[in-house]
Amino acid sequence: MVLEVIAGIDKNDSTSSSRKVDNYTCFKIKEKRKIAVLSDCLERDGLDNEIKKSIEQTIEKLKQEGHDVEYVSFPYLDFLVPTYYVLTTAEASSNLARFDGVHYGYRTEHPKNLEETYVNTRTEGFGEEVKRRIMLGTFVLSAGYKDAYYKKSQQVRRVVQDKTNDILKEFDFILSPTTPHTAFNVGQKQTDPTVMYLEDIFTVHANITGNPAISLPLYKHSNGMPYGLQLLSKKFSEAKLLSFSSELMKEHTLDDR
Repeated sequence: MVLEVIAGIDKNDSTSSSRKVDNYTCFKIKEKRKIAVLSDCLERDGLDNEIKKSIEQTIEKLKQEGHDVEYVSFPYLDFLVPTYYVLTTAEASSNLARFDGVHYGYRTEHPKNLEETYVNTRTEGFGEEVKRRIMLGTFVLSAGYKDAYYKKSQQVRRVVQDKTNDILKEFDFILSPTTPHTAFNVGQKQTDPTVMYLEDIFTVHANITGNPAISLPLYKHSNGMPYGLQLLSKKFSEAKLLSFSSELMKEHTLDDR
């Protein structure tokens, strides 16, 4: 319902689409679909065995229901996280430059001079992870490194987009796990940020390509934590994606009963 309201053209946003918005809350009659399963995701080292088994059971059930489900290769999986974090940190560095205590946003109290205004504002106003991403983004956009990192990531993004579009020419949806593990314990510390970034390996696919995607919380792990299945579809196919997702959610609820 929220998506139906916020989708579509916005006169204040030149990047918004002018396409007519579908009725996302009116689900279509159940149809047989063609679904591509990214084999590279299910075979990846580090994927929790319980999560893998649950996804495979869902795949078999979809086949039994008459859906056309096929395993496809996606050889760019290991490039997704590096590409995503180069692009997003560059965007963070650029977009957050305005938060300087002068032009926009929070301002530190009682600065002694202009330099202190900038330094203290950004020191106090940003958390550690935000600071890390700003610094990484500033680095990849800097002279001598922009071509090696930012430009290269843009090129990789195009390759990933083209491969994704090729798959979706033959299939309605791309299926994968949402995350390789269940959620971390509250308060658990991870000293290596790259380990945390790798938890995004399946979900950043949609961010890089700009395709609609949804995570369905269908399962519960033996450790008591929920985990999900991810579906990705063609651009502007949200209605079809939500309709099929509704079917899966209802069927899974009935199975649980």
